[in-house]
Amino acid sequence: MTRRISFLFFATGLLLSSGCKPLFDIRKAMYDQPKYEALEASDFFGDRRSARPLIEGTVAQGQLRLDDHLYLALEEIDGDVLQARSYPFEITMADLERGRERYDIYCSVCHGLSGHGEGMVVRRGYKAAPGYHSEKLRDMPPGYFYSVITNGYGQMSSYAAQIPVEDRWRITAYIQALQRSQFASIEDYEAVKARSSHDETLESPHEHH
Repeated sequence: MTRRISFLFFATGLLLSSGCKPLFDIRKAMYDQPKYEALEASDFFGDRRSARPLIEGTVAQGQLRLDDHLYLALEEIDGDVLQARSYPFEITMADLERGRERYDIYCSVCHGLSGHGEGMVVRRGYKAAPGYHSEKLRDMPPGYFYSVITNGYGQMSSYAAQIPVEDRWRITAYIQALQRSQFASIEDYEAVKARSSHDETLESPHEHH
């Protein structure tokens, strides 16, 4: 009986071991099948590129960008197409808060949290970034800042791949809010004070419930 059980175990093991190799070969063949890696050359096509260019006129879904104001920061002003002086959508407090968050992540490392160009990497030896509070930059329209974020400028590279279109406008709005904060007028102060009083008036009835 013992010899019979041992023979069955031996036969089962032999059967399983013989069946694994074909299965392994199939899996390995699938893994090693002919294919092109990214940017690998090809002898099949005349230009030797394995990745084929898009057919002329092809537009990927969601990338038909017809709004030049939104995507290119351009708008028609007095018959001329110029850098946008306005925003392509209404900027709310939520947009400004989002802009502040994105600014702190992507911009403050060079330009500083207050926009004076003294970010952490500058303090550690990187070339100084321009501050936003010079007269020249305070006079720049929103389209200028959007374009710099999108295309880069000088030693600053493009952030188009990291920052979505709408967030570039929100960062721009926050930059202009930073500029306004450093050169606020008495009218600005009175407007903020009036707004705060108005908000407190709206909230006060709820405090008695």
